[in-house]
Amino acid sequence: MRILFLLTTIFIFVSSAIAADIQTYNRIISLYSAHTENLVSLGAGDQIIGISTSDDYPEEILTKPRFSYREDAEKFIAARPDLVLVRPMIERSYPQLLDKLRQAGITIISLQPTSMAGIYEYWKKLGRLAGKVTNSEIMIDSFKKALAESEKQTVTVVMEKRPRVYFEAIHKKMKTFAPQSIAIFVLEQAGGLNIADDATQMRKTNIAAYSKEHILSKAEDIDVFIAQHGRMNPVNKEMILQEPGFMAIKAVREGRVFLIEEQLVSRPTLRILDGIRKIHGFLY
Repeated sequence: MRILFLLTTIFIFVSSAIAADIQTYNRIISLYSAHTENLVSLGAGDQIIGISTSDDYPEEILTKPRFSYREDAEKFIAARPDLVLVRPMIERSYPQLLDKLRQAGITIISLQPTSMAGIYEYWKKLGRLAGKVTNSEIMIDSFKKALAESEKQTVTVVMEKRPRVYFEAIHKKMKTFAPQSIAIFVLEQAGGLNIADDATQMRKTNIAAYSKEHILSKAEDIDVFIAQHGRMNPVNKEMILQEPGFMAIKAVREGRVFLIEEQLVSRPTLRILDGIRKIHGFLY
């Protein structure tokens, strides 16, 4: 957490050089927790006039007015935002709301990277929208340096010696993470091997289909079982341990089952660094 605090402090106090042809926004409603968290890290917290009903971090933003994509457009319009930030799931599920907001002259932008290859461009885009271009460049540079430091923990561990991990995304539906997802990047950066590297990505999301039969076919090869937990996956250890058939899994029999907060592995924010640190602790 100290790394995150230092990085965030630097970003808030660095002024941004803004290209003249880039439109910036000063009254932003964020309907995705990652957008909110990243805008604060970029030093744009004061430009946020509304957050989603699921936002839970950082603490200083939680007194902002709450908005839901299930609400009427009139509430949004009355707040007079110049930008509403959403993600693809909201675009797919609530197009009527977004159409009404556009008709009212409000800009709607949908963003959500599904891999580390897209996360840096995502941060740059947020920086441009908020007029924090320089801050986004510093954020990316500092993040990369922190990643390089984290690699020193596992670089000496040969691949054959690294723990083989099943990383659960949604327990009830037996879903894991797509091989190119941010969560799998976190796992591999922490020194784990993704045993479900043959999982099939669902649409263009971070989630991948993986049946119980498929999991159990690799039962003896799973050294560690990790599950994200939170709103997307309200699971606990007992549910995993008592899942019919799961005692066949080596990690379950040996008690190497761990839970990690969704926010640390599924959100494209600086707290990815905390997720890497925590999973490394599980594995080693």
